[in-house]
Amino acid sequence: MTAGSRPSGRAGCGGFVGLIATVLLVVIVVGVFLVDEREPEEERVPVPDDVPPARASTVHDLAATAESLSMPEEHLAGYISGAQTVASEFPSCNIAWNTLAGIGFIESHHGTYGAGEDGGRIIGPRLDGSGEFMEIPDTDNGELDGDPEYDRAVGPMQFLPESWGIYGAGGDPHDIGDAAAAAGRLLCGHDRDLDTADGWSRALFSYNRSEEYMISVRDAAANYALGQAA
Repeated sequence: MTAGSRPSGRAGCGGFVGLIATVLLVVIVVGVFLVDEREPEEERVPVPDDVPPARASTVHDLAATAESLSMPEEHLAGYISGAQTVASEFPSCNIAWNTLAGIGFIESHHGTYGAGEDGGRIIGPRLDGSGEFMEIPDTDNGELDGDPEYDRAVGPMQFLPESWGIYGAGGDPHDIGDAAAAAGRLLCGHDRDLDTADGWSRALFSYNRSEEYMISVRDAAANYALGQAA
């Protein structure tokens, strides 16, 4: 290579760098326009800390409401039908479908968490006393949970086999309509009125004796009353 060829080489390198800079500038400018054209995220309405949470409005358009609440249409229908079934059995309980939906969200994210490959059946962990799990020896010979040694919670509302025998009314714990109705029967027991703070709180404690759990269900139910996803 001659001495005279070196400047031309450096000039070629400078032109390449300039080309890269131009391309980057174009990418940045286009990116700014793309960012500006994105639709802004819809602002969420803060949920009040009232107990009980507000009752959700009557659903007139099942598909549109399910989409706005980010839940499967089948599950929304199940919560509504479950609340209607329980309202006929416990007319003074005043149960609302969004309370059942709040439980369904916390227990299984409306059937999407913990679902197996066998038709979406949800079987909880073995309750054998290991780790943080309580020990509950088998109560149904494995009929509902497939485990003949220890019980497991089943279905989208996570019922123990023994509790299902009390509240399931012969239904299928994996069917959201049957499961929601069973949950409502459990909540409405002992003449509770879920329109009162004491009645609603006691009902949720009967489902899971944890204040954190109760607050989580309340917040989810309150979101549904506001027409937004939990």
